[in-house]
This record gives sequence, structure tokens and C-alpha cells, in this order.
Amino acid sequence: MAFAALGFERDDVPLFDGLSGAVAAGDILQIAGGNGSGKTTLLRILSTALTATEGSLHWRGIALALQRAEYLADLVFVGHSPGIKLALTPRENLSWLARLYPVREQDIAEALVRVGLAGLEDVPCRTLSAGQQRRVALARLVIARATLWILDEPMTAIDQDGVALIEELLRAHAEVGGAVILSSHQALNIDGVRVLDLAEYACHD
Repeated sequence: MAFAALGFERDDVPLFDGLSGAVAAGDILQIAGGNGSGKTTLLRILSTALTATEGSLHWRGIALALQRAEYLADLVFVGHSPGIKLALTPRENLSWLARLYPVREQDIAEALVRVGLAGLEDVPCRTLSAGQQRRVALARLVIARATLWILDEPMTAIDQDGVALIEELLRAHAEVGGAVILSSHQALNIDGVRVLDLAEYACHD
């Protein structure tokens, strides 16, 4: 994924401009910046949920506009909200999402164990803590088999063990040639993480 000279206006007020960056196989790019700097906006642009006011996006060297379906098939996005159905169990949530991916029931069971939800696979998500609900969302990363992960504040509501789990998932994904773009207020304990600070691209009067 490469993005060049991105700009965005919110209610006719410029948020950032001239924003450029890229991730290749094995890269982890952390988006930093204060509240209101545009971290979530940028990630939503990169996931195609929003359209930039200006600039361009490319995937595997080709303009994103020419291959949006292919790009989305190779992307998994986990937003600031877990994005799960609270009436469903963790297993049911992943089974529903698995319609998008070639995933076996065994894969789902193994993913839930890997994110620390062993024994909680079949209880309604509404009964889980915020951190456990976040782990259900993170299990999507394990089953998706997508090349590019875009994560908006994945450490939200996660305890110290959960942070270590996320870092392990990111590290393992990069080691097999995956790419990650994430926002986070805290430093990651992973070698080679690059940081893009949105403060450098903020629009000022």
C-alpha cells in the first residue's frame, strides 16, 4: 500500500495535507498524533471507507481505483470499536465473518484459543468484558489470511497480556510477509516499527 499527497477536509476545514507513506511486505507502520489529528480518518481513507479530498492510493503498484475489489479481498480492518455482534458468541461471530474467507471450524476454534478465549467460545459476547470483546475482534486477524492489516487503536481496553498478544500477532504477520498500518498512542515493543506522525502534516491557519 502506498499513499501520496493525501489531504482531507472536515466540514470544509482542512485536517491534513501532503500526507505520504507506504508499507511493503514485512512492514509495520504506526500512525501517531494527538486526539483530533486525523489518525482514524487516515485509516478509514486507507480502508476505502472515506475518500480523500486529494491525493492517490496504490496497491501493488496499481491505482486503487482500478482494483478496489481485489484490494478489499486482501485487507482486514479492525476499527476502534470491536465491530462484533453482541448477541452472538465468539464462535458465531467468526463463523459469520468466515463467509468472506475460506475458513474451517477448526481454524475458528484455534483462533479463539490463540487470542485467549478458550472456554468462552460459546457464551454471548454481551457477557464478555470490553477486553474480551476486543480479543474476539482480534481473532479476525488470525482467520482472515489477508496481506494488509489496518488497525485503529487495537490496544483499546486491552490489559498487559493483551498488549503482548497483539505485539506477537503483529510480529508474526510481518515475519511471513504481511504488512500492518495501525494507530496507537503507545510505543510498540517490536523491532523495525516505523512511525508516521500526523503532527507533521497538520493544516494550520
